[in-house]
Amino acid sequence: MRFLITAIVAYLVYLLLTTGSGNLFLWSKAELIIGAIFALIVAAIVRNMFTSKSLRMLNPKRWFLFLAYLGPFFWAMAKANVDVAYRVITGRINPGIVRISPGLKNDLSLTMLANSITLTPGTLSVEVDEETNDLYVHWINVKSQTLEKMPRDYEDICAKFPDWARRVAG
Repeated sequence: MRFLITAIVAYLVYLLLTTGSGNLFLWSKAELIIGAIFALIVAAIVRNMFTSKSLRMLNPKRWFLFLAYLGPFFWAMAKANVDVAYRVITGRINPGIVRISPGLKNDLSLTMLANSITLTPGTLSVEVDEETNDLYVHWINVKSQTLEKMPRDYEDICAKFPDWARRVAG
């Protein structure tokens, strides 16, 4: 079952990445065959990496939640772009590394949060404490009052990203 699901997902990703490369629908006949071969090879190599817990992302509800998450994520990213531009122009930066405790229980949600933080300008996920699932984040504007609130109040650094990661991948 894992082999079949992995092959289908790999084939769909391949088709998505090669869209418009031919004349049969959006792909050429050779492209469809090569994609199927690559998908089978990938499935044979990585099928043991998936467990029943990692297959939970195949639930359509989680994909709709992920799509709903993109709106707040892009809004936070736009605000962070403006903030970073302001700080670069004015020179008002106070970089540092802070620890946040988002309270996420699984690796998938923690990875989603870390990637969201890293993609947002002005922040970068540096380290994960595997015992407590705390994240260490390099931040462009560490305020002294922020350090007193950490690790419980993480909204200054990553907005509502942990809540969304918990909903989507938790």
